[in-house]
Amino acid sequence: MTKPISIAPSILSADFMGLGADLDAVATADWVHYDVMDGHFVPNLSFGPGILKQVKARTALPVDAHLMVSNPDDVIDDYIKARADLVTFHLEAARDAAEMIGRIHASGRGAGIAISPDTPAEAVFPYLADIELILVMTVYPGFGGQSFIDAMLPKIAQVRAACDRIGADPWIQVDGGIGPDTVRRAADAGANLLVAGSGVYGARDRAARIAELKRIAEGA
Repeated sequence: MTKPISIAPSILSADFMGLGADLDAVATADWVHYDVMDGHFVPNLSFGPGILKQVKARTALPVDAHLMVSNPDDVIDDYIKARADLVTFHLEAARDAAEMIGRIHASGRGAGIAISPDTPAEAVFPYLADIELILVMTVYPGFGGQSFIDAMLPKIAQVRAACDRIGADPWIQVDGGIGPDTVRRAADAGANLLVAGSGVYGARDRAARIAELKRIAEGA
């Protein structure tokens, strides 16, 4: 594992009425995680590309747009135009994953693939050499504040081992239930980009929590 441990606060847990201030409060993080929910692929609704443009104008951090939508093939260009630094789509929803990876790369952005808890690690193996990020969901997508599913730890390890076998080095991201009591287990399994929503925004001092999560994970 060559990439450093990095923390990506999910603004799904931010105060939407004070989003600018809540972005400023996580300026010491490594990424901003931007969860897009369509009310169809997942039961909840969140943000679209218009808010993403405003987020990009406010923060200097790179923004990872996680598209939890039924039609990622149809909407990825909107998030590219909104200046997402990396666009992650769900393999379960993609009509043509390879075509989307190519389209994202042609725009100069990074491409990521997410897999939900019921999708086996092997499903993403054909793409590992071609993407910048693989997201192993450690909760069922659609809502913040869920508990970490420990049964996903072997899947993280399988993805890490598969990357090592072929010499690929994408970010291995986990999203769901990450906090001081779970971040070490995720990092031990091979994750290096750790999304934390309520785990960061539920703390009074967000910068201190980000530093704490990184310190605990780096002990892995």
